[in-house]
Amino acid sequence: MEISTKQEQFNAAMALYSSQSRYKVFGLLVSTTNISLQLYLFYRIWPVSIGPGWQVVSIVAAYLLTDFINGLVHMYMDNNDRYASLDGPLIANFHLHHKTPQYKKQNLLMVYFTETGSKVWLVGYLLLISVLQATFVINPALLYILVYIGILSSVAEVSHYLCHSSTSPIAAFLAKIGLLLSKRHHAQHHLRDNNGYAFLNGFTDPVLDLIAAACCKGYKQQTDLHYAQYIVPDTGSR
Repeated sequence: MEISTKQEQFNAAMALYSSQSRYKVFGLLVSTTNISLQLYLFYRIWPVSIGPGWQVVSIVAAYLLTDFINGLVHMYMDNNDRYASLDGPLIANFHLHHKTPQYKKQNLLMVYFTETGSKVWLVGYLLLISVLQATFVINPALLYILVYIGILSSVAEVSHYLCHSSTSPIAAFLAKIGLLLSKRHHAQHHLRDNNGYAFLNGFTDPVLDLIAAACCKGYKQQTDLHYAQYIVPDTGSR
């Protein structure tokens, strides 16, 4: 399909997103559902003791898996151009981050809440874990890992926000020691093509880059061109 046709579809999708409140309401519902399920699952597992050693193992495993899983979702979304589909306005709005990468300044709790609203897939994941833990006897350490992934997936959005919009020395230090995403590392995702999809701390990008090279065409000559004719409303930032 020609680039001009995709640009028309993108503009039409953004017109829907901007004019119809249902998309914002949907985001609020997704945020509320995700955070409610995160709190519920954390409440269910917290009384279960696995000892400090297994806690460290669970956190490290969850960190790496979260970075990888969210990177895969990011890869899929950056290469998704189904603007005429039912979820097309959400897809188009997602792509605008490459056009206006700077976020609005917000309290980090608001960032956690707001950006969790973009994670539709996380609702299904958290619901599945809720059903599994209520139905089956799951190894406690494994259950902690699964729940931590569900929570850290939202933390990844905060890490991404800090990477783009924070000058905090604390955030810079946490990025330096590998707990958050560093500006220098993530800059490659915006400057180059089809790489650097991970955004919790970026540790799994070497693996994700190999997958992207095998499966995706990249965004610089594809989806990044689709918003070229779109004029972003002057709100200052994302």
